[in-house]
Formats: sequence, structure tokens, C-alpha cells
Amino acid sequence: MDEELRSLTERLRGESGASAAYDRLVATEDADELAAALTEPGQPLWARELVAFRLGAAGDRRAFEALVLFLNHREPQRCASAACALARLGDPRTSRAAAALATNELRVAYALHPVRLLAELRAPEAVPALITTLERRLRPHDPHRRVALACVEGLGALGDARARPVLTEALAHPTLAEAAVRALARLPKT
Repeated sequence: MDEELRSLTERLRGESGASAAYDRLVATEDADELAAALTEPGQPLWARELVAFRLGAAGDRRAFEALVLFLNHREPQRCASAACALARLGDPRTSRAAAALATNELRVAYALHPVRLLAELRAPEAVPALITTLERRLRPHDPHRRVALACVEGLGALGDARARPVLTEALAHPTLAEAAVRALARLPKT
């Protein structure tokens, strides 16, 4: 079992109360059974998260919608597991969904994992979305510095020259300056 799945199953075992349903969902290799549990009415949150992760990690696109919902969840652990599964899923809709979540100002408090996922996916939507999100985070007294830092790091990892202006602007922010210097150093020379 890989580390992400092990961590997820340990966390969800506690949420489930180590129920028989939990044991069944962890043990089954039947993708149709997992997909049925994903859409069955009355399923607890832990069950939906477990089956969405398992299906997504296996490349089963039936998990896409549920994983996107978890990517934008208020609990960071759920967001992290969804981002991991979405990165493995290989669904072409993932980068558009992550870009929409990262740039949604009404949900910016939950944008950290969508931002990191965009950088990992290296999709065409990544650079414009990260630039937009970072520009908004550079306003005075913005409380979402972790999101801003993730944008700076992501733009550096992507190495796209279009990020130069916003990364240069980030140099003026003490909490971002060091990361912005590193990110700028990774951009192609003009």
C-alpha cells in the first residue's frame, strides 16, 4: 500500500469507528462496488472520501466529481488526499477544475491544494491561474499567505517567463521574498 493510501486509511479508520463497512471498502478490489458506494444515498463522508480516493488513484474517472468536491473541502486533509488522487487520475478536466478553484475569491481560504495541484499537473491553465491568484494575494493585509507562497513556488517550478512581473512584485513582500528570488532564478533568461 502506498504512503498516501496508508495515511488516508488510518485517518478514516478512526472516523468510521473501524466499522465493517470500512473494512469492506478498504478490502474490495471491485471498482463497480466502490463506484456504487460513491453514489449510494446516505453514505458517510469518510466512505465517499475513501472510495473516491481509491477510484481516482486507480484511474477510474467515475471519481472525478467527488474528488473535485473534496479538493475544495474545508478540511485540509481531505483536500490533500483529493489532490493526490486527482494527480493520479489523469482526467483532462482536472486542470480546469483546479484552476477554477484556485482563482475563486469566495473560496480562497481553501485554494492551497488546488494551487499545488496545478503546479504538479503542469497544464496550460496552470500559469495563468497561479498568476491571477498570486496577484490577488499581493494586496495589503491579505490573510492568505500560504496560498501566495504556494503560487510563488508553483510558478518557479513551472519556469514560465510570463510569471516574471508578478514574481518581481512578490519580492516586496517579506513573507514571499525569499521564495520569489528562488522562483525568479528558475525562469528563462530574457
